[in-house]
Amino acid sequence: MKLLEIKGIGPRTAQLMEKLGIRTPEDLVRYYPAGYDEYGDPVRIADLRAGMRTAVTGTVTGQVLTHPAGRVKVTTTVISDAGGSIKLTWFNAPFMSRVVRKGSTYVFRGTVRERSGKLVIDHPEVYAPEKYSSLRNTLVPVYSLTKGLSGKTISKAVKSALEADPSLANEYLPETLMKLHGLMDEAEAVPAIHFPADADEFLRARTRLVFDEFFLFIIALRLMKAGGEEQENAFPMKEGWITEEVIERLPFSLTRAQTRVWREIETDLAGKSPMSRLIQGDVGSGKTVVAFLAMIMAASNGCQSVLMAPTEVLARQHFEKLEKLRAEQKLDVLRPVLLTGSMRAAERKEALKLIGNGQANAIVGTHALIQDAVSYRCLGLVITDEQHRFGVRQRSVLRERGHLPHTLVMSATPIPRTLGAILYADLDISVIDELPASRMPVKTAVVDESFRDRLFCFMQKQLDSGRQCYVICPMIEPSEDFDTYSVTEEAEKFKKALPGFRTEILHGRMKAEEKNDIMNRFLSGEIRVLVSTTVVEVGVDVPNASVIAVLGAERFGLAQLHQLRGRVGRGGHQSYCVLLAGQTPPGTAERLNVLKETTDGFVIAEKDLLLRGPGDLLGIRQSGEAGFRIADITKDGSILRMAGNIAAGVLQDDPALAGDDYRALRDRIDRYISTNEPNFSL
Repeated sequence: MKLLEIKGIGPRTAQLMEKLGIRTPEDLVRYYPAGYDEYGDPVRIADLRAGMRTAVTGTVTGQVLTHPAGRVKVTTTVISDAGGSIKLTWFNAPFMSRVVRKGSTYVFRGTVRERSGKLVIDHPEVYAPEKYSSLRNTLVPVYSLTKGLSGKTISKAVKSALEADPSLANEYLPETLMKLHGLMDEAEAVPAIHFPADADEFLRARTRLVFDEFFLFIIALRLMKAGGEEQENAFPMKEGWITEEVIERLPFSLTRAQTRVWREIETDLAGKSPMSRLIQGDVGSGKTVVAFLAMIMAASNGCQSVLMAPTEVLARQHFEKLEKLRAEQKLDVLRPVLLTGSMRAAERKEALKLIGNGQANAIVGTHALIQDAVSYRCLGLVITDEQHRFGVRQRSVLRERGHLPHTLVMSATPIPRTLGAILYADLDISVIDELPASRMPVKTAVVDESFRDRLFCFMQKQLDSGRQCYVICPMIEPSEDFDTYSVTEEAEKFKKALPGFRTEILHGRMKAEEKNDIMNRFLSGEIRVLVSTTVVEVGVDVPNASVIAVLGAERFGLAQLHQLRGRVGRGGHQSYCVLLAGQTPPGTAERLNVLKETTDGFVIAEKDLLLRGPGDLLGIRQSGEAGFRIADITKDGSILRMAGNIAAGVLQDDPALAGDDYRALRDRIDRYISTNEPNFSL
């Protein structure tokens, strides 16, 4: 079945869905809701607070009036209950005067705002009390959308697809294993995640689908890595004085953690088996310097090394730093070259020649490094920057270019130590758990929407002094279903508030060339304010950026907020992180204040596991280029542990998944590895 064969999807709808990455029926049913609209019990007007999205039962006591406000027509009225009154506002909806009658009682549902010191409800939905009663305690799926596509369209298409082809949600686990661990059948879980009967069914469905993502990732990883440890080190490297001399001549001292991790890498490179090591460390902890030392050691032993970055901008920045180190230290043994997809033909031809004949021995680049046209003379070391932006298969391609090289992976993602051993069982883990003394802590503030004008003023002062600012939003475009901050909408507000400074947008749906252009212009200082989704989470160093404001901060995990905070404080200027919570459910302040109390990413990740309960799962999932569609390492730790334990048991029982019990699992894994790479790219 093709996407256009699904009832309700025409060419125009299919075009819009493709913008969301939906190209097949499988993509559609796996396009999980970003959150849910919960039809809870109405509350008293006296109990309303700014930021709440809720329902109230009220009698219309004011006239329903419509008046122009610029290009917008505003309709207002007042409702009351036994405890108080509140104003209602609709925009460009003059027909509401025919829907809402003075003296009648309705249930109004919307978001409470504070305006001029008074509470109002903007654009509320209107229900007859008996109609709302039938909706109470139900969950309605809310999807991340693009302009022109509604949540109802996606919802109907999902239902049609599942009715037309039930095999889109097939069970692959043995029944005994499911029953033993209390897992919902996948054929039930997929429909239930889109259309849960209640919160309990949603949680059971989500648990199953999160389990699937972790379990399939772990099994695929183990199978693809099987036998790696048995291989001999084809590139044994001798420890030498050159790296010690480089360390002594650095304009700063390595931290104790950097020194410890470097000794572990040095020992691995000289060991009997190929190195397979992960370096975890906060942004700014000095992972790159350690990686450069490994490249120098490889070069001094006659080997080539590659450093692969997730973006061209970051690859170029790494190359420039490596070139600077080579020049300052007079390292004739190190001969760096850059290889990216956008290089001119002549530059690319020259780079390929230098790599092929071995003259270049420190190659920095992007995915261009694993194309067939690239031939290595003696590739002994592969370094990938930010593991969760590369798939296992991509790293394997480099390993297949001859003998198995040493592998070093760098990640700033603060995965709790309790979970790292499960996800990275194929890698030895090193942690750089201290920052250089010269690194100035980023000052962090937790505020609400009432701080907006002061935020504009503060950013204006920073911009006037020559600095640059990031603004992060949970969504790309505004959604009728979700009341939260979006890049396109907020960019207009910041342009208006800060008219003297160039403001641009950045998000994951832009083409790679566009993203590179925007980041280059931000790095150069041409763009002063960058309004973005979390795609900047893994980004280049912009030393001049001193402010990052995260709007709708309650929508993100603490670990991700900490990583976003690491985008600033890269230069010598005092930097600031403003966490603006648009809605403030219970516990929000306590959770966000953790970021004020500590700068240790691993402590923050562990706290996130403790503080985020099942209620948080109803919120919008983190946007940007996430590795999993629904699973979140920082809030699904217990499911990850279960998936790790079950995967270990399955592979112990049948290492090749060759038996009848695991035939469906083997088929699913093969399909997963070949067609679903992003799901196992952390």
